[in-house]
Amino acid sequence: MVEPVGNHYVIARPVYSENAFNEEHEKLHRYHKTFWDHLKLYFSCSPQRAKRIALRLFPVVSWLPAYRFREWVLSDIISGINTGLVAVLQGLAFALLVNVPPSYGLYAAFFPVLVYFIFGTSRHISVGPFPVLSLMVGGVVTRLVPDDSTGNGNSTNASAINDERVMVAASVTFLSGVVQLLLGIFQFGFIVIYLSQSLISGFTTAAAIHVLVSQLKFMFQLPVPGFNKPFGIIYTLESVFSQITNSNIADLVTSLIVLLIVFVVKEMNDRYKEKLPAPIPIELLVTILAALISYFVNLEEKFNVAVVGKLEEGFHAPVAPDVGILQNCIGDGISIAIVGFAVAFSVAKVYSIKHDYPIDGNQELIAFGLGNIVGGSFKGFASSTALSRSGVQESTGGKTQIAGIISSVIVLVVILAVGFLLAPLQKSVLASLALGNLKGMLMQFKEIGILWRKDKYDCVIWVVTFLSAIFLGLDIGLAAAVAFQLLTVVIRSQIPSCTVLANVGRSNIYRNRKDYADIYEPEGVKIFRCSSPIFFANIEFFREKLITAVGFNPLRVLRKRNKALRKIRKMLKKGELQVTPKGLICMANPTYESEEELDNNKIEELDQPTIMTDLPIRINWNTDLPPGINVPLINLHSIILDFSSVSFLDFSAMTVLRKTLKEFVRLDIDIYIAGAYEGLLDKLERSAFFDEEIKPSMFFLTIHDAVLHILLKKDIANSPKLKLAEEKGRSSGYVIIPRNGLRSRECTIPTETKF
Repeated sequence: MVEPVGNHYVIARPVYSENAFNEEHEKLHRYHKTFWDHLKLYFSCSPQRAKRIALRLFPVVSWLPAYRFREWVLSDIISGINTGLVAVLQGLAFALLVNVPPSYGLYAAFFPVLVYFIFGTSRHISVGPFPVLSLMVGGVVTRLVPDDSTGNGNSTNASAINDERVMVAASVTFLSGVVQLLLGIFQFGFIVIYLSQSLISGFTTAAAIHVLVSQLKFMFQLPVPGFNKPFGIIYTLESVFSQITNSNIADLVTSLIVLLIVFVVKEMNDRYKEKLPAPIPIELLVTILAALISYFVNLEEKFNVAVVGKLEEGFHAPVAPDVGILQNCIGDGISIAIVGFAVAFSVAKVYSIKHDYPIDGNQELIAFGLGNIVGGSFKGFASSTALSRSGVQESTGGKTQIAGIISSVIVLVVILAVGFLLAPLQKSVLASLALGNLKGMLMQFKEIGILWRKDKYDCVIWVVTFLSAIFLGLDIGLAAAVAFQLLTVVIRSQIPSCTVLANVGRSNIYRNRKDYADIYEPEGVKIFRCSSPIFFANIEFFREKLITAVGFNPLRVLRKRNKALRKIRKMLKKGELQVTPKGLICMANPTYESEEELDNNKIEELDQPTIMTDLPIRINWNTDLPPGINVPLINLHSIILDFSSVSFLDFSAMTVLRKTLKEFVRLDIDIYIAGAYEGLLDKLERSAFFDEEIKPSMFFLTIHDAVLHILLKKDIANSPKLKLAEEKGRSSGYVIIPRNGLRSRECTIPTETKF
């Protein structure tokens, strides 16, 4: 019964143990599906299920018929044109990160968009090249096809190297697509949860630094070989600065000017985005202006600058991946697949929340997997989504992936018709445009201070991920970061927060006794909370903290008592002790024996319960004992373990917990477990946890139920905290007179306890 009184409430109900509650309230039997049940359901087939699978596999069938043509088409067209222009420039720029000719970046910006239109579930992300993935693919390319070290720089040799590199990029892209497709088919979309936001932030920031360093050779126009190995970034910087005097000044000046313009205009776009109808397409304007200047001034001949050159027109016939290459880049394919999906899914999730529509992680894996398979077959490289490009598509009014189709049409026009206009464009301009898109990633350095204030573990994950990816490379660094992140989870669960609780405000609320002044602790009762699952890795820590909380080691005290009983028996046998109404009296000088003699080489017997049936008197361990017998005093009669934060308990932990509880029980200390999760009692019964000493009756619904049960059981009538007396005329009822106890007024409670 609940009685609201103003902003207070009064609840009247019996004190419930788990058994008492289940006896009074019938529990429904629920059938829990087994693994085979789920397997049968997964492979079952019916017309309705076939329809649901088809709609889930082809999301375009769901949203395209409901497309609001008159309301959305104009916005999608405008958004698609803007996004397409950005996609063209980013495709060309990010191809430099992959170390392939720029035209292949256009393929990466075209095919995945078409596939995602059919299979994707996000309406706003722009699919295509992403600098982090491009750099990861580029690392594989330079490892398997290094730069020409013979010094033979003729066009035939350079063309052969480019062809090999294109094949490597296409093969590793195909492999990453297969990995994503398999993960999606087998419903592994949850894998992204193992990449925390801190890890992704630190990783992408490190990738931005790698992108910055990798573009220095284009900005300075220096022959810098690729170093795809641990500490490769240091070797790259060493190579750049050792040749710094050979820099092409024209390329360097062009890069700095373009960078300055791009950063200034992008800052204006961010600052005045509410006032601007659309972001200023600074990449497009700079590209057109730079291409015109390069063409009319003839920078290639006058200053020997590196230019894009003739772009291949049209498409290549689809090719199968090279099996030999696939065998050498399995690990890279897996890491590229996971990183690409993690970044894309995190961006898609942001827009899905903002615009209130669902996305399916498993379907996203299938969409990106098929996109990379198709893109790799046509010699493109790995795709995901670029933050800036998706921002353009959404901010310019894009409503659906129709905008993506329009953007792919723009890319198609460049591939088939107008690509030749970009031939005189300097590579240093593309490098600067790639760096201009890194602002958001580089600004993530600010997160370090925020994370340190909010969660130091997350801050350490960010820093370790960043340093690992910087110095070990993106592939090994990602694996090291994931391993370290999982290690922090183990450490946090292995060293859980354990606290001693007390009653606060004379109510049914129990909190850390160190945090409040107005607390009440029942005499002889210790309430202990563990805020973590208890399993094999932290059960010993749990035991140590519990021993620290109660102030004594129960096993040591138990052994001391059994040793004392052995000595008492010997003294009684020798006549050195005599039983009197006042207790045991020593009749002679006691003989002191060593601990080893008392152990008598039977240490296991000392761990058994104390047996006094053969003695003429029951020993009270807290009174004066005969001289020569010292046993620690224990002012504790009950321990309550708060399991409300314990989500699971494994078999190894059960074994140690059972042993620990037995040690306390053998000291005549009652153990109670409160707030255990649903199903723990059944699990313990199946595991033969209970016996004559450890019983199911120790489980209570709440801490307060256990506390009231202890107070009633101990019948502490003279306690200054709580006075219990049987109500006259009612043998089954009690009168609770608090006097600084758990309530602020006197209550009469027949057969139940109010609180």
